Amino acid sequence: MPLTRSVSTLLITSFLLTFTQSILAQSSNRLADLSAVTDAQLANPPAEDWLIWRRTYDAQGFSPLEEIDKSNVSQLGEAWRTELQEGPNMATPLVHDGVMFLASTQDTVLALDATSGEVLWTYEHRPTAFPSSKIGIALHGDKVIVPTQNMHVVALEARTGAVIWDHAIEAPGNTPRPYSLRGAPLVANGMVLQGVTATMIPEGGFIVGLDLDSGDEVWRFHSVARPGEPGGNTWNNLALEDRSGGSVWVPASYDPELDLAYYGTAPTYDTAPLLYSLNEEGVTNEALYTNATIAIRPKTGELVWHFQHMPNDQWDLDWVFERQIVELEVDGAKRKVIVTAGKMALYDALDAETGEYIDSFDVGIQNIVIAIDPETGDKTINPIAIPNAEEANLLCPMANGGRNWPSASINPNTNMLYLPLAEICMMFGPTSDVPGLLSTGVKIEPRPQPNSDGKFGRIQAINLQTGEMAWNFREVVPPASATLSTGGGLVFVGTMDNRFVALDEINGDKLWENDLGDIPNSFPISYAVDGKQYVAVVVGQPSPFHASIWMGMVNEFLGDRSPLLDHTRSGPAIVVYALSE
Repeated sequence: MPLTRSVSTLLITSFLLTFTQSILAQSSNRLADLSAVTDAQLANPPAEDWLIWRRTYDAQGFSPLEEIDKSNVSQLGEAWRTELQEGPNMATPLVHDGVMFLASTQDTVLALDATSGEVLWTYEHRPTAFPSSKIGIALHGDKVIVPTQNMHVVALEARTGAVIWDHAIEAPGNTPRPYSLRGAPLVANGMVLQGVTATMIPEGGFIVGLDLDSGDEVWRFHSVARPGEPGGNTWNNLALEDRSGGSVWVPASYDPELDLAYYGTAPTYDTAPLLYSLNEEGVTNEALYTNATIAIRPKTGELVWHFQHMPNDQWDLDWVFERQIVELEVDGAKRKVIVTAGKMALYDALDAETGEYIDSFDVGIQNIVIAIDPETGDKTINPIAIPNAEEANLLCPMANGGRNWPSASINPNTNMLYLPLAEICMMFGPTSDVPGLLSTGVKIEPRPQPNSDGKFGRIQAINLQTGEMAWNFREVVPPASATLSTGGGLVFVGTMDNRFVALDEINGDKLWENDLGDIPNSFPISYAVDGKQYVAVVVGQPSPFHASIWMGMVNEFLGDRSPLLDHTRSGPAIVVYALSE
């Protein structure tokens, strides 16, 4: 008997050793076999890879993978989980040839085996700065391109994590200022494009174009128009040092055929000097290029066209989010169209080549815009929304947004869009002499929507061809992640109470859910390795769309009935799901 037990133990030990060696060899081979990411792959990525922030240049957030579908999603289970550092972030993993690249918080980058979570290499950028939430990184050739907290853009060797080049973005002026890099870089036509945020900083935000091979800055576009330059007369004659805003928070989309990169810009928070027009000929208070879509040539930084969605934003209702490119039939002909919405969840559709206004469609949660010119897209503002010193009014949505960082996804086969929303309004006003979020000093207090039924979270399906609202999925807690649409007919989304949910793309029925252990303030992805499909999401790293903001509102509105009371959190991690064996 002892001999038999000894032989069994030896056999098991031998098996485990062989198995471990096989796994280690496989992980090592993943880096050794890693191929270069080409321009052609970025323009048309392999189905199994996720190479760009929203997978493709058109920012649709769609995976064509079909292994996980409506018939088997109930069998989805956790495949692996790797713990991450504490700190703010909005990480989007990228996957190529079975290797996952992830920018964690505190300027740490990880290369992981995408089938097991094993860490293959780690890079830490030092010195760093105060942690800020970043959306992600970029891949091209043998490079992993990383924005850092101290205003550097670094190119790492994809197989080793070694530094290839390190470029420090110089801030305007002679003194250090709290600029930050929040959006992922965009690689297009031999250039690395990086947006810069500058919330209350004189002269405002900007975009830089860096040479892909060297990291050297080639051009710079300022998102706050300069005096004496085009658009410079739209700032009520303010001096340049008195202009601020236009932060570039979100990565660009790109059309390789048109060779145009599309960025969205934020408003200014210094709203008081722009509240009233000077009524001088040739001078306006529109504040270009805030709340605009700007189309730029990647090679030169040339501004090809712009469209300002909301001039003179007095409500912090940015139009800064993703610019998604779709093909739609317009007047009987197929056209490339940019669709984008600000916090009001009011969509504008623009011609991708020219910026010509095409149409708008409203999700129905806002009361600030009461009319839109069908020819120009100019918006008429509800008189009760104009800041005043006498009274407060109920405005919808809340300044934190009906929609915010959580991005919509699009199924390009059906032109259906899936948008995460929070149904929360605000009492807005009156103004005061004490600046708050906005320099008019206006008071902002969250309120439920009129006749609220206590459900504040919503996923809205929209038919982009017709602009019609299709189904919606509503529940108490707001969504916390972007949506992910897949070829298997599913829409994935993470919620404020730690759940990860799969909906039927046809009718919004909930087909599956799982407890993530923490809040998914990030962008889910799907990828495949060796024919097996995975779905991944980062949890536990808070973002500017911070869970505590919505938690506080929902708890206040619902009191003891709130499902977010005594909310537990297991800590930061990358969580990956696959079908059970």
